[in-house]
Amino acid sequence: MQNRLLEVRRLGRVNYAAGLELQKTLETEVIAERKRDYLLLLEHPHVFTIGRRAKENGVLASAEILKTIGAEVYETDRGGKVTYHGIGQLVGYPITNLSSYKEDVHLYVRNLEEVLIRTMADFGIESFRIEGLTGVHTKEGKVAAIGVHLKRWVTTHGFALNVNTDLSYFNWIIACEGEPVTSMDKLLGCELDLQEVEDKIIKNFAEVFEFDKIEELQKSVAAEI
Repeated sequence: MQNRLLEVRRLGRVNYAAGLELQKTLETEVIAERKRDYLLLLEHPHVFTIGRRAKENGVLASAEILKTIGAEVYETDRGGKVTYHGIGQLVGYPITNLSSYKEDVHLYVRNLEEVLIRTMADFGIESFRIEGLTGVHTKEGKVAAIGVHLKRWVTTHGFALNVNTDLSYFNWIIACEGEPVTSMDKLLGCELDLQEVEDKIIKNFAEVFEFDKIEELQKSVAAEI
């Protein structure tokens, strides 16, 4: 297997449309060149996203309520149903070439779960999978959601980890299978430093997906999107 290079971009707060555009740009690059993979780490302003398996009534909020709570709605090409992204939540978008790893979408999703489970353990949180469901769960509820898209074995979209998340926004959607949700700060009883969580995510992602080298783009440069 060839040496695999992961470029990490910590983007800070990025609106959903700009994040989607960057993913598509990098997806096109990875498909064409397949020289390096990317991991984008960011926060979104409040937004509800609708996946391919979502039903029409997945978002419960009316247009007036959406305006009041400052949330947008986007339809996406990722798998899964309806989910929420917002401030205090760490979103990860891997744009990776599975042809240089393993061409197995189910393994890819299980490995994303493994990255998150290891990260939870780094902070002393017990988490686990539930058979038949996607994402990472705790005894208090689901702490991370996963929804992915593949084109020519290159991935987009990814995971959303509730770190210091305002969970009240989940009341306005029928999330995934309707299971309860929780967050790291709720489980631990204190707010966390998002950069510390990012550090653990990067380390665990590189280990689980067997990258040989990690490069990190400077935030000042990465934020110019």
